[in-house]
Amino acid sequence: MHDHSSRLVRAVQPPAASDLLTRVLLGLRLDGVEYGRCVMHAPWAIAFPAQRDARFHYVARGGAWLWTPGGEWKQMQPGDAVLLPRGSFHVMASSPDVPAVDVHELAREAVSENLYLVRTDGATQRDAAEAGVMFCGAMRFNLDPLHPLLAMMPDVMHAGDLVRRDPAVVALLDAMEREVSLDRIGACGILARLADVLAASIIRAWVECGCSDSTGWIAAMQCPKVGKVIAAIHAQPERDWDVPALARVMGASRSRFAEAFTRTVGESPARYVAKVKMFQARRWIQQDGMRVTVAAERLGYDSEASFSRAFKRIMGMPPSAVREPGERVTA
Repeated sequence: MHDHSSRLVRAVQPPAASDLLTRVLLGLRLDGVEYGRCVMHAPWAIAFPAQRDARFHYVARGGAWLWTPGGEWKQMQPGDAVLLPRGSFHVMASSPDVPAVDVHELAREAVSENLYLVRTDGATQRDAAEAGVMFCGAMRFNLDPLHPLLAMMPDVMHAGDLVRRDPAVVALLDAMEREVSLDRIGACGILARLADVLAASIIRAWVECGCSDSTGWIAAMQCPKVGKVIAAIHAQPERDWDVPALARVMGASRSRFAEAFTRTVGESPARYVAKVKMFQARRWIQQDGMRVTVAAERLGYDSEASFSRAFKRIMGMPPSAVREPGERVTA
């Protein structure tokens, strides 16, 4: 009896932060990827303009420096990686004092449709062995960059000593390069899945680094009780998530829950739930061709008019405007 009771207690324990992170990562997929291998001889500096797609860099050899607007130069050692979820402007360089060249001005050698090589001209074999090597990628998450889940992420996620934390990363990068260079059937799909794993590895290593962010995504994932609430909201965006219901998920009083959620996430529970609902609605309408009335009903709104007002207030446009012209509408 005692053994059964202890098993039951363990079963109802709130999931650990790592379990919540797993749920979140499983929901992040990549719709596209561009992969590059840069063999650079110092001095060098590359500017990456702001873009919609996320970017990652993995320093394989030689080290590098990273600069982002509003921040200072940060040194990266071999084995370090960085992910910029919203594709913010940044510079990668061999030294902070080197003038940067726009990445689009560099000569690229196309290896396949999704793989390119950048290297210094006229390098001898010995020079090539001594050059710095950096792997770069552009990713497109299946979520809108302004989606609450991505909006909670910081502009820069630095994973120090990624290889030590996750030795499989080197093999993963090798597999990505091999997959596209062989030009096999289905290479693009497999490459995207490998990039999924790489992005997840960088995010996990960043979380394990014990970052000091006091609010936002990292704080939520490191706080099991608040993280559990966020996981529940994203798992069932159509549910009527009022404060009492969310407080029950957290196992706290309404006031204590609301204070902890707002402090951790940076906005009120009602505001966060409303944003998640509207982004879900936009996906239904835009990608699935769902009728506005059906989306409104599924999300628990009394009328299409009240839903449309809420949608426009959060998304900045009426729900009818997100559907492509001539798009087929389904029930």
